[in-house]
Amino acid sequence: MGFSCGIVGLPNSGKSTIFNALTQANSPVAAYPFCTIDPKEGMVAVPDARLDRLAELVMPPTVTPTTLTFVDIAGLVKGAHSGEGLGNRFLSHIREMDAVAHVVRFFDTGKVSHVHDTVDPCRDFDIVQTELLLADLDTVQRRREKSERMALVGDKEVRKELDLLHRLEASLGRGLPASKVVARDQREADVLRELFLLTAKPCFVVANIGEDQVGKAQELVAALEAHLSGWGFPVVPLCGKLEMELAELPPEDRGEFMKDLGIVEMGLGRVVAAGYSVLGLLTFYTTAGTELRAWTVPAGTRAPEAAGRIHTDMERGFIKAEIVPFELFDRHGGEQAVRRAGLARVEGKDYLIADGDVAYFHFRA
Repeated sequence: MGFSCGIVGLPNSGKSTIFNALTQANSPVAAYPFCTIDPKEGMVAVPDARLDRLAELVMPPTVTPTTLTFVDIAGLVKGAHSGEGLGNRFLSHIREMDAVAHVVRFFDTGKVSHVHDTVDPCRDFDIVQTELLLADLDTVQRRREKSERMALVGDKEVRKELDLLHRLEASLGRGLPASKVVARDQREADVLRELFLLTAKPCFVVANIGEDQVGKAQELVAALEAHLSGWGFPVVPLCGKLEMELAELPPEDRGEFMKDLGIVEMGLGRVVAAGYSVLGLLTFYTTAGTELRAWTVPAGTRAPEAAGRIHTDMERGFIKAEIVPFELFDRHGGEQAVRRAGLARVEGKDYLIADGDVAYFHFRA
């Protein structure tokens, strides 16, 4: 699996439309708040031009792409951190995600009401982000109060985490996400994981533009990008309604419509790229047996750990990895030509898998 991504935003921001566009699902779409109550989940194959090219060269019986899961989560309203709307359920669903895609509405049509009457992307982002910050602040304060009581009765270990909790409380109180607070040791890193803080999760923003705004997307999102400059959240502009309609077309017709509309790439590819970027993920490939397969791992993954994604026995018995970068595989037309040219590298246990590596793992059974 690649990663799981929760789609969040205000009611009527177009979350379900975006979800349908990305997953080709049929989640209900309506022009009123809380059309989505229970989260909808959809798994999609990650678009991968390198995997397509490898399939042309290798011609395996089976090609397996890496996948990612999108979850359409109920709309958030002001006061959600204290239970307003579907706040508590909403927040619990976010805690389970690897990353958050924050949908911000740009389209302006009388057919779809706005919960705050006017379209203001920066304000809408701030409303949702403030709710996440307040929910995290509540979590940290409760943990800090508990830890202080335990410290009073002589628990020396818990005293070590109080510094982290105080730093988190100060950061969140200033409106800064938990991701800005860095763990100073393993104990702090463990506590951060245990807290499951919402603003510690990698996030990117999807700017949901209207059909009449497609040609000026970058100009439109410039103000939002400037507003988010301190957060470091990438912005992906796409037209949810148009993308959903394109996703419903047969592939042969879709290409013609995209050409006519000047759309070079479907939104899924750009959303995946943003997700991989904020999560620090990369893709490597294996061609063992009859299957060509893509795998997703965090940057910095060592070769034995990558082998362990395939099977735990391969990590335990790891001997070496033969590595061919995709560019060499492509340029020479396949594995055999690369080997004849002596270009396949042999790497050991300390090798860090690189994006695009074609890997052949050797291990003791």
